[in-house]
Amino acid sequence: MIKVHISVVGRDRPGIVAAVSKILFRTRSNIENISQTIQQGHFAAIFIATLPPSLSQQKLLSQLENTLDPLGLDVLLRAVDPENHSQLPAEKAIPFVITTVGRDRIGLVAGITEILARFNINITNLRAAFHGGEDPNRNTMIYEVDIPENIDQKAFRKALKGRAKRFGLDLNLQHREIFEAIHRV
Repeated sequence: MIKVHISVVGRDRPGIVAAVSKILFRTRSNIENISQTIQQGHFAAIFIATLPPSLSQQKLLSQLENTLDPLGLDVLLRAVDPENHSQLPAEKAIPFVITTVGRDRIGLVAGITEILARFNINITNLRAAFHGGEDPNRNTMIYEVDIPENIDQKAFRKALKGRAKRFGLDLNLQHREIFEAIHRV
């Protein structure tokens, strides 16, 4: 069986996930993962699906395009490398959540992610909501990250706090379980 990555982007409207999943169902393709979001009126989704042996990638792409093109949606389909479709075989890592709140400005995401990359920290999920204006509470970034156990924690925290201070951001770093317990509804 072939595993594929399907990306769908375009102006949001009700029924997009239903349209894609209906095609996958009709072609007997198994959905393994879905991640979908709407940002400023635009839809973006990633599907990972396993195709039955009788279905070619080109045939599935053609069916997706025939349905989604008239809706103004773009589709990208790529095979998932069977040798490399799992999570990074990372060193032992601890899940954390980093939140920053502050005035919107160019370079915030680049500034924080540069520190994460320098310490070999993998971002597993990132949400940023920038609403502009002077009210810093209207601009929030939430990074879910895996921090390798073997990094210099003191140097990492110092670098991250220094970068946040340089940008005028309030920064919070919490173990993911603590973050989820505090924010559970």
